[in-house]
Amino acid sequence: MFPKIPLAICAMLAAPAVGVRFSGLSASPVVTMVIFGTAVVAASFVLAWAAEAVRKDISGALAVALLALVAVLPEYAVDLYYAFVSGTDPEMAQYASANMNGSNRLLLGFGWPLVVLVALYARRKRVLKLPQDTRRDVAVLLLLTVLSIFIPLGGSIPLFFGVLLIVIFIVHLVVASKAEAEEEPEFVSVAANLAELPTKTRRITVTLLFVISAIVILISAEPFANSLVESGSNLGIDSYLLVQWLAPLASEAPEFIVAVLFALRGMGAMAIGTLIASKINQWSLLVGSIPVAHLFGGGSANMALDARQVEEFTLTISQTLLGVAIIIGLRFHWASAAALLGLFSLQFFITGTQERLVLSAVHIVIAVGLLWINRTHIVPTLATLRRTMVDDVESEPVVDKTYQETTVN
Repeated sequence: MFPKIPLAICAMLAAPAVGVRFSGLSASPVVTMVIFGTAVVAASFVLAWAAEAVRKDISGALAVALLALVAVLPEYAVDLYYAFVSGTDPEMAQYASANMNGSNRLLLGFGWPLVVLVALYARRKRVLKLPQDTRRDVAVLLLLTVLSIFIPLGGSIPLFFGVLLIVIFIVHLVVASKAEAEEEPEFVSVAANLAELPTKTRRITVTLLFVISAIVILISAEPFANSLVESGSNLGIDSYLLVQWLAPLASEAPEFIVAVLFALRGMGAMAIGTLIASKINQWSLLVGSIPVAHLFGGGSANMALDARQVEEFTLTISQTLLGVAIIIGLRFHWASAAALLGLFSLQFFITGTQERLVLSAVHIVIAVGLLWINRTHIVPTLATLRRTMVDDVESEPVVDKTYQETTVN
């Protein structure tokens, strides 16, 4: 059955943005923000459905990685626009940093706990056990987190560092492409309808959905990004905060909803696996692309950060380290999910620099404690990095367990 109604609704929601963009009409910043923000959300839903349906033709860990990559493309479009413009307008650099840090913290601090708590509630369990293949993702995420420490220490994102992060992402994707699935993937929502289409029809349809939604996102990114900055003064809200939280929430909402649907259907490991992959994408490709976009926009090969951006990076790094410490044992307890969500919420009430640095310290102290408790998992996790970076060229393909979920009481 072709999913006409959901796609028609998304088309109607995106139509005003397309009309305004090509007609040359203008509106107030707030109205522009709503029009183009709605289009981004609608296109993000279509992207998420199409990316999930692709798993019918591309299975295994590569499908999960691609699904996570495509799902965050709207975030990339907005963030890289800020980075590109910052090449000639240094004031915009803060918004590139704000959007990137906000999306990373929203994904890990809200998305991860939400999916885990929903999965555990659906199965009436207290702990979600992740598959062994997750170790590779945890190792890559740990590596990226350690490397990212040099950003706040140096007060900038150098071009060579961005290229390094992009290379790590590419290697990770290549390794994921060699994993093979043992079982037929399951689908939810509109993606399930797309997956049931005849092979040729499905591939043509999914390709068209990718192309059309990508076009909508690209034509909406600039006016949406600019209107976010301009709407702050109109609404009496700090523009930095609008860019940091509203834009990521708009672009990542569909991904969260798809992940929650997986969790509700008992596929909690698959759901959290997708969000872990998204975190890797953002922490490598997104961060790495920012100085590249800055350079192409006319900036230098060293994108400088101000004090506020350094503080934001510090908080994001400490939160990521905590996330790694929680999942390194391949067990996600409901209490860990609740604590992660609670600590994420605290940042909205703690606005002072000193207090936010204390919050970062709390993240690190808890993370160190968890790493000590799970110390027997550290070496096996790091060992997967060696296989990823060195041995994979000559080794047999890694067998992916297709994110089969195992839960324990």
